[in-house]
Amino acid sequence: MSISSVWRPVELSATLPSAYGEQVWAEFTHESGERLRRPAFWDGEGARDDGSGDLWRVRFAAPLPGRWEWAFGSSYGVLEVSPAAEDETNPFYAHGFWRMSPGGRSLVHADGTAALLVADTAWALPWRATVSQVREYAADRQAKGFNAVLLMSVQPDMGAVGPRDRTADEGFDVGFEDLPAGHLRQPRAEYFQYLDRLLAALVEHGLVPVLQPVFQGFGWKGLGVAGTVVPAEEYATYCRYLVARYGASPAIYLVGGDGTGLEPQVEAGGSEVHATDCYGQPTGIHYRPHIRASAHQDADWLDFQWCQTGHTGEHVPERVADMWRNLPVRGVANGEPTYEKHGGLDVASGWWQGHEAWSNLCAGGTMGVVYGAGSLWQWRLHGSEPGHSSFFIAPDAGWREAVDFEGSTYVGLVGRVLAGLPVADLEPDWTRVISGRALRGSGGLLIVYREHGGPVMVFDDSVPLSYRIVDPRDGSVVATGRRDTPGDPLPDAGGAPRVYICL
Repeated sequence: MSISSVWRPVELSATLPSAYGEQVWAEFTHESGERLRRPAFWDGEGARDDGSGDLWRVRFAAPLPGRWEWAFGSSYGVLEVSPAAEDETNPFYAHGFWRMSPGGRSLVHADGTAALLVADTAWALPWRATVSQVREYAADRQAKGFNAVLLMSVQPDMGAVGPRDRTADEGFDVGFEDLPAGHLRQPRAEYFQYLDRLLAALVEHGLVPVLQPVFQGFGWKGLGVAGTVVPAEEYATYCRYLVARYGASPAIYLVGGDGTGLEPQVEAGGSEVHATDCYGQPTGIHYRPHIRASAHQDADWLDFQWCQTGHTGEHVPERVADMWRNLPVRGVANGEPTYEKHGGLDVASGWWQGHEAWSNLCAGGTMGVVYGAGSLWQWRLHGSEPGHSSFFIAPDAGWREAVDFEGSTYVGLVGRVLAGLPVADLEPDWTRVISGRALRGSGGLLIVYREHGGPVMVFDDSVPLSYRIVDPRDGSVVATGRRDTPGDPLPDAGGAPRVYICL
């Protein structure tokens, strides 16, 4: 009999005559009769002393306290699961994993607590970073208000070469021995065992891994991505492996990465995640720039659509506004605005990132906001590491310098400014104010963003009279009050960015 608490993963293991790619399952049955089925994952060959049998593991996070019976292979047992501790600080263990909101526009925890995605982009972390580096990185992002990180789960460039060493210039670790040949049939258990530690460090700091299986777009160095080459059935098998290995912890599945969304691998992967994830964690597509972001819009497995607006420092909130209108309703975000200092010190730098985040959110990207920095997404080891295109890196910066770029502070603050508000299923609102970009929420909630501040005229009696006005550059509340009548403006002298909140 094992003791655990809700939403914290437990692990069971067995030696089985099955190889990677085969389907192995475990079943968990709650005393109420609720039954959950989890896929197991392969974790190495020759588990027995005589070299026979493979090691398989299953991870399970109980969504309910109480008695759970389990069956895995030929083994059976019981888990006694306690409620979350009253002093639990990790939101995913206190409130449960993310799923889509009732209206399908945003995120909520399993208990219904609303959440706003505030994500960073560290694509290359899984194959380049060390555990100590990730702990340092995660502490910074947690402190700034981030709650998710976009990751390529394996190095996707078929033509990339370098030492198999995370600490060497141009080095990287290898997830599949046969990926350079366009296949995903030979995983390395050692790689994924190390990735376990990296992702655990992120989750420990309240950061959800956003797992992209194998990129369909540029990749790491533009050297021929495998995501458009591997057979769709191998891609789907790998997606099931990711659900099995990491799906009993907070996760988001980005089954399409930087492509059109119509690649056969994307549908195969999305369908597989939907069929094997018993927790219903979000699954979606991230598109390359200037593609119509509506592939598989009506698919049962699709929860969200993320555009990107290119890398030239333009504000294009019309992209998410256009996606908002697509039906059926899906979550929307700009998953890749211009990276800060991307190819130049003045590119998308500083407050550019804050204005971009608030503009996208209010235009319809209400699933949340995403930030990225040049040299960070590649996890460039230091400011003079060779082998990277000057167009994509931040000059003279490695990953550690990029962590401190100014713009990340402003994006991280978006979640802090809106913390505790009913942000589930916010809607762009063009009817209640005459200036600024506005959002409507439940309970009469009105959120307005103005790049240069100033008074906001209100034209709807449904807007609550109480207000607070925030400087989104530091999160400080610069004014609070209550308007005398519904026709009175929200007062501000102007001259600086402002967020106005009425509830």
